[in-house]
Amino acid sequence: MKATIWHNPACGTSRKTLAILEETPGLDVEVIEYLKTPPAAAKLAQLYRDAGLTPQQGLRRRGTDAEARGLPEAGDGEVLAAMVAEPILIERPLVETDKGVRLCRPQDVVREIL
Repeated sequence: MKATIWHNPACGTSRKTLAILEETPGLDVEVIEYLKTPPAAAKLAQLYRDAGLTPQQGLRRRGTDAEARGLPEAGDGEVLAAMVAEPILIERPLVETDKGVRLCRPQDVVREIL
């Protein structure tokens, strides 16, 4: 099975999630450092939809100016555009497998889709 993680190596939760993926036998892990290679708005929309989340629920608030910019109350398109323009606004890590997508906070949530 393949797993794709949108990863930030500076984030402890993201590193712990990646470690779970790497320790899972038979898993082909693709690591995308989303700060360097942000997903397109359409991909983000698909990830959130498949995870059962709104873009606003996938918005990183801590350490960002998301609140000051009114993004938690903004429409989906505006939030997704802001995330693509400034990927630090994407809460991490997102993991996608054949079994679904999860925002892995805490990291053990990833086990639901393995």
